[in-house]
Amino acid sequence: MNRYKRLLANTLIFAIGTFGSKLLSFILMPYLTRVLPTDQMGQADLIFQAGNFLLPLVSLGITNGIIRFGLDKAYRKEDVFSTGVLSVLTGFILLLLVSPLLGMMSFFKGHMVLTCLFVLMSSLRSLCSQFTRARGEVRLFAVDGILATLTTAGFYVLFLSGFKWGVTGYILAMVCSDFLSVIFLSVMGKLPQYIRFKGLRRDTSREMLRYSIPMIPNSIFWWITNVSNRFLVTHFLGNSANGLYSAATKIPTAISLVGDVFLNAWQISAVTEEKQRGRFFSKVFRSYSAILFICASVIILFSKVVTVILVDESYYASWQFIPLLTVAIVFSNLVTFLGSVYMVEKRSIRSLVTTIVGAAVNVVLNLFLIPQFGPNGAAFASLVSYFIVFVLRAISSTRYIKMHWNIPNLVLNTVLILLECFLMIAEVNGWMIWVSLLMLAIIAINIRPIIKSAKQIIGRRRRAE
Repeated sequence: MNRYKRLLANTLIFAIGTFGSKLLSFILMPYLTRVLPTDQMGQADLIFQAGNFLLPLVSLGITNGIIRFGLDKAYRKEDVFSTGVLSVLTGFILLLLVSPLLGMMSFFKGHMVLTCLFVLMSSLRSLCSQFTRARGEVRLFAVDGILATLTTAGFYVLFLSGFKWGVTGYILAMVCSDFLSVIFLSVMGKLPQYIRFKGLRRDTSREMLRYSIPMIPNSIFWWITNVSNRFLVTHFLGNSANGLYSAATKIPTAISLVGDVFLNAWQISAVTEEKQRGRFFSKVFRSYSAILFICASVIILFSKVVTVILVDESYYASWQFIPLLTVAIVFSNLVTFLGSVYMVEKRSIRSLVTTIVGAAVNVVLNLFLIPQFGPNGAAFASLVSYFIVFVLRAISSTRYIKMHWNIPNLVLNTVLILLECFLMIAEVNGWMIWVSLLMLAIIAINIRPIIKSAKQIIGRRRRAE
């Protein structure tokens, strides 16, 4: 099987597991926005995002090392997984020690125990799922994604409608789902047999931690870029405004769906496919970016329609934040793609430097733009910060893998989709016609590399047959 076909096959398998969880965000939006008022949605989102902030600290960033070293045949799987388990348990003990101090923060009050459980179970599930993927058990990874989707939905209904636990039920549903996922992966993947503390090769542990620990600040600054705007929106505008903003971020999940599905498969190919990497990365990037821009242009055009369908009428005003957030997610996915270069070369420090710049830009812009433009100021700040990180990584990554860039195409796509955003948000006269024409233009510009890649895969398959 050639590497393009292998990448496609893995992408399809990951799509089965990932599609359900991302689709869940769409399906549950009408339900969640009806059972949770905007202020409760905003509070629940803050607790969830604060928990995500703690995740890399508690896990010591080890989940990044699990996939990188687990795919490398030079390292024993037992050493990789055992190091991961030790790291998570050590980090969780440290979290328990500092939890009384964290509990004094306003958004943790009354929810600190639940937050600790969320962080622990999320860390363990990430550890087990990433190790499963690193072992090449992509089908098991996909099945777990489907089951996690179903259990999360079930617990939402039980805790929010049945017990009416509000914010607590929202977080507890994810905790319980993650717990069942850890049990499922441990049993079906026979993960306990890979836990061998006796005879653990310390050089492997040291090398993993040397790679993973710089990813802790990297994850933190990446979190700042992704999430700090929500805390600042709450600070300047209140929980209700953050509830609207949070609802708006769910709609561009379609872009994240495409990105997450592909990037799960891509990380495997990026590490294992060693021949002509520059050419391989370049071709895949062209097709991947083309798909992202097309998906984004469609979502922007239909942002009002999707909002009416997916959220309660009290959240309708959130549609106006969707266009800029959608473009921001496009560049976020492109940034993550380029991050695979640093992963392949084990250059986590380089990844950290670019992420710090993005986080700093994001915070500064948020402080100036949110008071002036509200949540859309936060969306624009995210877009600018992701774009800057993308440019920095595009320049930096060429030191390691020589990629060929079609700069005029990237510039044209960016200009057209930003113009589409402006016309949509401003609702200029005849905006529907103009935005539709821009969407068609973006499709016309990007359809060629997609067709070319499809023909290449089909052609290779026929020759193999």
